[in-house]
Order: sequence, then structure tokens, then C-alpha cells
Amino acid sequence: MYADYHLHSEFSDDSKELMERQVEKAIKLGLDEMCFTDHVDYGIKRDWDDPRGIEWRQGDGISSGDAAREPLANVDYPRYFAKIARIRAAYGDAIKIRSGLEFGIQSITVDDYERLFAKYQDELDFVLFSMHQVDNKEFWTQDFQRGRSQKEYNEAYYEEILKTMKAFKHYSVLAHLDLLVRYDKAGRYPFDKVRDLVAEILKQAIADGKGIEVNTSSWHYGLSDTQPSREILHLYKDLGGRIITVGSDAHQTSYLADHIKDAYAILRDEIGFTEIATFEHMQPIFHKLR
Repeated sequence: MYADYHLHSEFSDDSKELMERQVEKAIKLGLDEMCFTDHVDYGIKRDWDDPRGIEWRQGDGISSGDAAREPLANVDYPRYFAKIARIRAAYGDAIKIRSGLEFGIQSITVDDYERLFAKYQDELDFVLFSMHQVDNKEFWTQDFQRGRSQKEYNEAYYEEILKTMKAFKHYSVLAHLDLLVRYDKAGRYPFDKVRDLVAEILKQAIADGKGIEVNTSSWHYGLSDTQPSREILHLYKDLGGRIITVGSDAHQTSYLADHIKDAYAILRDEIGFTEIATFEHMQPIFHKLR
């Protein structure tokens, strides 16, 4: 099995890549399976049918505007699922195409995701549990980290993940679990200082029948380790975790399937996993790692 389970398209506000271009590149690369996982980030983005309207960004500012500006919005769900259906009809003989979403969830937005999942659960094969912000304060802007010590913001990040996992169960895997590493200007926080917190997160995921993702964007971000780190991957395996997906997080075709096979080798040869998972209708399907 050669599969990319974290992909973005024109339905993510931070991508302009057409679905068909992603699919054509995946076929060219010889992928067996792919899953679109476009962004939903309640709290900082609105749905297209929100009665308040969506927001628009232009330059450095965000304001209400017209179609000439770029929308800051969640997935347009009806158009998204309809296009996946058309893409499957057009390319389904060459590659298996799965339907997913990336939930950028926080404890304060759980109710929004409960409603969303209830509405579209029959359309979904796969859901990524991601955390891109806490209390609507984003990591990449440093809004979340500002005014906190490295210890404080790392602990607060993992505590928020655990709190949210306990409240929300409609997901498949935890995506880029140590995402904060990407945006930590103080450097990589020592794992032993958050090991117990991470262990509680992984125990909760295992108890709930959920998995974790290896996100291969760590290579093009220039991180010093995999994402999540090898220490987290070892810990997940030692605790009895079995469900692993691998995704490139590609927002453009140049990164599609990037370092997927390197991740497979690390999982197999360094960590000791023998299988990876794909998903259908929110249920894992296991494949031997080759």
C-alpha cells in the first residue's frame, strides 16, 4: 500500500491546488490511495452559509469584501463532497480516492464539530484531529506563545489536546501531534518534560480506538525529527498503539507523497511497526508495511 492521507485542495483557504491536479500527480507517482482532508477551523473561520457571512483577506488585513479578495472560510461542504464524487467517477479506475476533513478543533469549538460530523458523517471516510490554535490564538502567528514561557505554552498545548479528546470522539487519528515544534522559536522543548502528558494523550487515543499520523511535511519544514517525533512514535507503540496513517500535508502537487516512503521505512525499521492504516467510512483497514 502506497497512500497519502493528508492532502489539501482548492477547498482549503490556504491552497489553490485543484483536486484533479492532486489526483493526476498521485496517479503519476503510483499511489494506490489518497485522501483529501481540507481545513475546518471553527473559532477563527466561518462556514460559507454562516448568517454573518464569511470574512475576506486582502494584503495584511481581513475585512468583509468581494470575490476579488481571498476568502477566509471553512470548506464549502456541499461543493466539496460533490466534487470528490465527480473526481472518483473520473479517476476511480486508477486510484482509490477517500473523503476526509481536517478538524482544527479546540475545546471551545467542540459543539460546532459535533454538529458538522452529524450532518456529513455519511460522506466521511476519515477525519484528522488537529490543533492549530488554542482559545482562537494561532501558533504560527505566535499569538498563543506570546507572554508565556516555553514550559507554559508547551504544557498548555498538550493539556488542551487531552481536554478536547475527552470531549470529542468523531475523528480517526491525531494529526501532527507535536505541531507546536514547527512554530517554537525557543527550539525543541525536551520531550522528557512533557512525556507524561503525551502518554496520557496516547493512552486516551488507544482507549478510544483512535490512531496517530506521521506528517511528512517535517522534511520540507526542516525539522530535526519526524512529526510526531520518534520518541512519541516509540511511546505510542510501547503503549499498544496500532493505528498509523502517513500523510504529506501537501497544499500543492510538488509536495504530494513527499517522503511518504521514508516515513514507512522509519516506522518499519526504527520503530517496529508492521502495518499502516487506511480508512473507509471511518473504519481502519490495515496493510502490511513493505
